[in-house]
Amino acid sequence: MWGILVNFSTISHIEVWSMFRGWYEHAMDNKGRVSIPSKFRDFLSDKYSESLIVTNFDRCLVCYPVEEWETLERKASALPQLKKEVKAFQRFFISGAVECSLDAQGRILVPPFLRDFADLGKDVVLVGMLKKIEIWSKARWKDTFAQSQKKFEEFADVLAELGI
Repeated sequence: MWGILVNFSTISHIEVWSMFRGWYEHAMDNKGRVSIPSKFRDFLSDKYSESLIVTNFDRCLVCYPVEEWETLERKASALPQLKKEVKAFQRFFISGAVECSLDAQGRILVPPFLRDFADLGKDVVLVGMLKKIEIWSKARWKDTFAQSQKKFEEFADVLAELGI
């Protein structure tokens, strides 16, 4: 019989590193509430507070745990504030940000202006993107995923250069 002997008395700390991953189709109700997938909620409650900062980005919405958003804001505030690109980024990305707390059913309420930006209707897809979650209209997600799939081979060299 083969096996591995582990002396647990010498292990001082084991960290399980988890991220938001996978994608899930959900329905948004007529009030703009969408359920956060249980795997995402579990990770959120284990590692972060149960609030998300939701903002507009790249034809979808992006949701950051508050703690990750605060890191992003610190980096954004350190940028040269007089550069036009920085101002444009802040006006678009930062100014559209809204804090959304999970309700007792694990849903967030997406404000109308963000739903309009991302063209969200009843059918939405929540996509795990490591430290953030994206919310897509189902139709846009299908198109975006198909395009990414086609381009994946082109990206292989770049990913290899990055060590992935």
